[in-house]
Amino acid sequence: MRTDLDHLPANKQRELEHFVGIIFEEFRAATEAATGRRKGARILKIILFGSYARGDWIDAPLSANQYKSDYDLLIIVNQKELADRAAYWTKAEERLIRAYTIEKTLGTPVNFIVHSLHEVNDGLAHGRVFFMEVAKDGIALYEADDRELHTPKPKTPVQALAAAKEYFEESLSSSLSFYRGFRHAVDDRDFKKAAFDLHQATERLYSGLLLTLTFYTPYNHNIAFLRSLAEGQDRRLFGIWPERTRKERAMFQKLKDAYVKARYSKHYRISNEELAWLGERVEELGRVVHQICSERIAELERAAA
Repeated sequence: MRTDLDHLPANKQRELEHFVGIIFEEFRAATEAATGRRKGARILKIILFGSYARGDWIDAPLSANQYKSDYDLLIIVNQKELADRAAYWTKAEERLIRAYTIEKTLGTPVNFIVHSLHEVNDGLAHGRVFFMEVAKDGIALYEADDRELHTPKPKTPVQALAAAKEYFEESLSSSLSFYRGFRHAVDDRDFKKAAFDLHQATERLYSGLLLTLTFYTPYNHNIAFLRSLAEGQDRRLFGIWPERTRKERAMFQKLKDAYVKARYSKHYRISNEELAWLGERVEELGRVVHQICSERIAELERAAA
């Protein structure tokens, strides 16, 4: 696996070094009181993947939609239980968000996925395109040793087609069900439920696209993270959420917050007008996701034939 970052500007290289430092500090804090088997907790690799690894990132805050590519990183640990986000990685995630949004010590948003080495190698053995692309294009920011990931075993064309169809049909059905729930809740003026259902429709669309295209989606309800991964797959997804104004950016944040706050916070508020705007954007997202996934399935049908 590559280890060089020469294709990145010096400030981006420094940011990634800062990120690695934060990850190790918070991981040590999360595991310092560990007992038994967990005392052997280790980070084995930290791998940069996605646009910053490939070299096709976008950093255009002055453009019409102010789009900025995120850093995408895969953290590989030596025990499956250590991938539990709530138990071991919440503080690191919060600190990275704070560094970007408040402290401004990071100039680029960071997303990270955590898996055990067994899970990554199992994904490669089952031909999951996501892990295959990480193995092919990824850049190791840290390695505890020089062990290579397993050799990928791509799915046969027939297997790939069957998997993509199943993922697409299931995710589309689930998304439509939540969208119908959103419309009914709006009619009933139950705006909190409407916001939650719309969040779930959005999550299913992004997850379904990732599964259809890569046979993988992270176990994560953060639609900003899923959006970043999905946009890395197809740039037709870039303009769906306008970001020209602070209000437009706040609207997506309100939808993102709905997963927790619409259910549990008495302070969460969202209006009929805001829901109407968000609903239109999710409809457009569904249209584009359907187009991208249909094209992918058509490609797989040609290959399988």
